[in-house]
Amino acid sequence: MRISLNTLRNAGALLAAMGVLAACSADQLSITNPNTPTVAAASADQQALQLQATGLLRQLRNGRAANITSTGRFGRELYIYTPQEGRNTSAYLIGIAGQNKLDPTGFAVENWGTQYGNLRDIFNFKNTVSASTALSAEQKSAGLGLAKTLEGLELLYVISTRDTIGAVVEIKQNASDLAPFVSRDSVYKYILATLDDGAANLSAGGAAFPITLHSGFAGFNTPTTFRTFNRAIAARAAAYYATSGGGTAAWQRALTALSASFINTAASTRAAFDVGPSHPYAAAPDVNNPLNLTTNTDLYAHPSFTTDAQLKTNGALDDRYTAKIGTRPTRSAPNALGIASSIGFNLYPSISNSIAIIRNEELLLLRAEALLATGDKAGAVAIINQVRTGSGGLPASTVTAASDDATVLTALLYEKRYSTMLEGLRWIDLRRYGRLSTLPLDISTGTNAHFVAKVQPIPQAECLVRAGKTGALAGPGC
Repeated sequence: MRISLNTLRNAGALLAAMGVLAACSADQLSITNPNTPTVAAASADQQALQLQATGLLRQLRNGRAANITSTGRFGRELYIYTPQEGRNTSAYLIGIAGQNKLDPTGFAVENWGTQYGNLRDIFNFKNTVSASTALSAEQKSAGLGLAKTLEGLELLYVISTRDTIGAVVEIKQNASDLAPFVSRDSVYKYILATLDDGAANLSAGGAAFPITLHSGFAGFNTPTTFRTFNRAIAARAAAYYATSGGGTAAWQRALTALSASFINTAASTRAAFDVGPSHPYAAAPDVNNPLNLTTNTDLYAHPSFTTDAQLKTNGALDDRYTAKIGTRPTRSAPNALGIASSIGFNLYPSISNSIAIIRNEELLLLRAEALLATGDKAGAVAIINQVRTGSGGLPASTVTAASDDATVLTALLYEKRYSTMLEGLRWIDLRRYGRLSTLPLDISTGTNAHFVAKVQPIPQAECLVRAGKTGALAGPGC
């Protein structure tokens, strides 16, 4: 059953976190009645706040794999070739047959319910922090900065997949009250303002958070260092907004955010490129990495990764390709729904490998985008070469400061494709730059003809809740 964002309740984060309570503390909760938790009770109990924060991070992790696999199929990075379930292909590449439209009742409606469930819990967490009698002013500021950063990130997952449809940004006190859809422009402005507010809160947040972050935030687990993560997400959001109507001002905003992020402009090694927060996974009772090579044998890579990979001076393929791609037993989608592939991803060989949230390598390429868009073509080319030689082992690019912008952008998007493979970015990047038509159509004719989706649909369950409403309450994608 799919759940509307308007029916999600505040217990989600607490319930999700109960399984890891023992790892947080041996103390007992002192909430008067744990069956009916209230903001007042939780705000007076430090362990309840930890439970809520753990739940927020857990739910953020819960949406990561679906974001990668849905956008990856739209962007022709990957297939989920389950032998008995063709909809893992058809729902994303064919949709409603003959209509070039995705089915809002089908599989391809991720990046919505999970995100809004967490946004509801972020709303409650902010209320808990603000009402707390156990926290100092600095601790409250740090907690709010954490929450606003996660809020901006979750909304960015929503709008980057819905784009022109817009989204809902308001979380109402009464979860049953409908909040209106707002335009894409308004969503991006809200995200950027929320992230900026969060950064200000973190600046006033003192030396430590009032809660403990998980191991994926090692190096980013104080208000000061977490702020560099906040600024990294703000840079991504500003770049997305710049190509969605924000223009030069948004590009300048991206550059400003990057300068305050954890970007390492001198990076030349794999370790330096990979710096950034991540989602940790582990064996039961925790959750396995859902994209791992050991148990996820249905995850395949698009054959174009092989044909499009550029060559090193010794004739070998791009280091990013050889590090991330490996051979698999040849498989195709059932019922002739897709072409065969004999390659898959080697990024996550173990069930306990972490999945990155955002890495330094992406930040460098976001900076290249911003420099190109603001007239510093030489600066953009320098970063292209830094990444392709340091991460890909390739010779310097043939593009120069004298090349036209479109040629430099093509070179940049190649680097971004192989640098951020299986990170949920390619489809979004190609749409941002009006290049979705460059994606391959594996089947171009007949009943099973593929098309390239521009946006994900609003889930039908959300539309049913809004049935009979008018204007923004109706939902423009319904």
